[in-house]
Amino acid sequence: MRYIPAPIKGVISLILYSISLFFSFVMLFLTFLLEKLLPFGFMKKIIDMLYHELPLLWIKMNRFAFRLTGSRLEIELPSGLSMQTFYAVTSNHQSWADILILYDALSPHISMLKFFMKKQLKWVPLVGQVTWIYGFPFLHRHTHAELKKHPEWKQRDYEAARKACERFKHQPGSIMIFAEGTRFTEKKHEKQQSLYRYLLKPKAGGLALGLQCLGDKINTLIDVTIIYPKDHHSFWDYCCGRADKIIVKAKSIPLDNHLKGDYENDYEFRRNFQRFLNQLWLEKDQLINKEYS
Repeated sequence: MRYIPAPIKGVISLILYSISLFFSFVMLFLTFLLEKLLPFGFMKKIIDMLYHELPLLWIKMNRFAFRLTGSRLEIELPSGLSMQTFYAVTSNHQSWADILILYDALSPHISMLKFFMKKQLKWVPLVGQVTWIYGFPFLHRHTHAELKKHPEWKQRDYEAARKACERFKHQPGSIMIFAEGTRFTEKKHEKQQSLYRYLLKPKAGGLALGLQCLGDKINTLIDVTIIYPKDHHSFWDYCCGRADKIIVKAKSIPLDNHLKGDYENDYEFRRNFQRFLNQLWLEKDQLINKEYS
């Protein structure tokens, strides 16, 4: 589709992504019913295999649609990644396409990504049901004004996050957190008065809490930087093939004990973890600037 006009490519891509999502949902729902109707020992291996293979099939279908547009990913990953290891993953966030890109780049190398998601997304057709079946954690996202008016909500959110993270101990996967909490826009960047040129300010609480809850299960953080062509980072640009080359660079960071602690109650740990994440974001911002230069 390289020589097809961009808007037509965008429509074709959206149709292909929709077919991919709907087909995967139908297959997953049938697997879910099979698990409930035939909870016998000999069926467990088949059901587990389906739960494992269906996301990979969805990723392959999406990868096919992306390659048809003529776009490509340039991926740089650390060595030694394993499908049998739990990881924490964080990334900058600019577009809904980030999710498809992260699955495309990381899925052959690490266990299934499970995103920390806004609770409102639980009710999005297909997406909400799929992520619920796979045990994605759904969390409240409150503004500073709301928390100031209802300070008790903060504790409720922490408890919800802890319960969500507990599920990961029994359902293998790599936790994925967009530390910025929302997609980058110039308006949000200006409102935050962010110190970074291409990034919003990172929020340390969700990542720190995830690491605390999972404890020794996770010993490595994968820090991913997604770099789109300038002014072509929307999901529509992604579908239209305007983002002809997207760079994905990742590095692994060992999670020593000083990066795991009680973020809610330990002031010293909270300050050190925020300093660590801010430094990580500064390096990420410099990397993006270097690529643009």
